[in-house]
Amino acid sequence: MARRTLLALCVLVLTIPVFADESCKPVDGHFEATIVPPGQGHCPPDPSAFCTAGRVWGGIQGNYQFVITSFVPSVAEPTISFFTGKSTIFLKSGDQLFGTDTGSIDLALGGFASLITFHGGTGAMSTATGRFICATISR
Repeated sequence: MARRTLLALCVLVLTIPVFADESCKPVDGHFEATIVPPGQGHCPPDPSAFCTAGRVWGGIQGNYQFVITSFVPSVAEPTISFFTGKSTIFLKSGDQLFGTDTGSIDLALGGFASLITFHGGTGAMSTATGRFICATISR
């Protein structure tokens, strides 16, 4: 299976009530992802599973994992599908951020747009909330 790498520009708006004031601040960042085959790493052994893993850098630093939970083909555009999934970002501090992804992907071109809504995590991230807005450039 060929490995496809996606590079995305993301804007993160994250609030961590323990450390932040009441206003959210945008943080620019990037992530790079590769597809993880079913049954490898964090990806379930189900042959229809779709998973990715990679790293994030810029305003937030660490590694991440994604597992798709639903996939619905578009009626209007045959190469585009809509997805929902779960993401975990493993920060360099050792803390984790938990998120729910929603978006669309063009399987023919490899591009996608995603909104990741964060809803807590571990350690200092346990009460974090916020959103990543990402669009990709495939290569």
